Amino acid sequence: MICGIDEAGRGPVIGPMVVAGVKINDDGKLMELGVKDSKRLDPSTREMLEGKIKGCTEFTLRIVSAEEIDTSRTSMTLNELEADLFASIIDELCTGDEKCYVDTASTDEKKFANMLKRRSDSDVKIISEHGADDEYPAVSAASVLAKVERDRRVKEISEKLGKDIGSGYPSDTKTLEFLKNWIPEKGSLPPHTRRSWDTSRDLMNKFKNRSLDEF
Repeated sequence: MICGIDEAGRGPVIGPMVVAGVKINDDGKLMELGVKDSKRLDPSTREMLEGKIKGCTEFTLRIVSAEEIDTSRTSMTLNELEADLFASIIDELCTGDEKCYVDTASTDEKKFANMLKRRSDSDVKIISEHGADDEYPAVSAASVLAKVERDRRVKEISEKLGKDIGSGYPSDTKTLEFLKNWIPEKGSLPPHTRRSWDTSRDLMNKFKNRSLDEF
């Protein structure tokens, strides 16, 4: 048995982080589907693959809201939060006979693997590598599930707010324009925004220190 774990939405200023895990007897099935790192697939291909991956694997998801991320960061680092989520998936999917491949969240692959081992009750062998989502089909499949689910949640946020929020990443000009328009109008950050992010703090500080015309 092979397990793979990956996340989508670690860095965005808006929206949740989604962590996905998959378990499969033979990752050859995933190779036949043509799974790849989700970043190398267009949205329609990812959505098509989502159903096929779910149809041939045991899978699970963890959705962590912006509010939950902010709360967690008062007592732990983002790497520690990810390690907790990854470990919970390992304990759910793995009995100890599997190999579990994870796309490491830390700059130190071995350190992140040890973080998972300390948090997990399973004796599974953990292989923690950078670029695992491009190397191992099970991790590629997890990356697809995580990305599609996050995109779905971001679309729902746009619909609820009645505004196109873009991808939610600070590097997305559409996301930044949304925030810059929302804050002067409402006087606060929009729902589903990570208030502990530097982008949020910087924009709120600029709003408080300048007139509306200068924002």
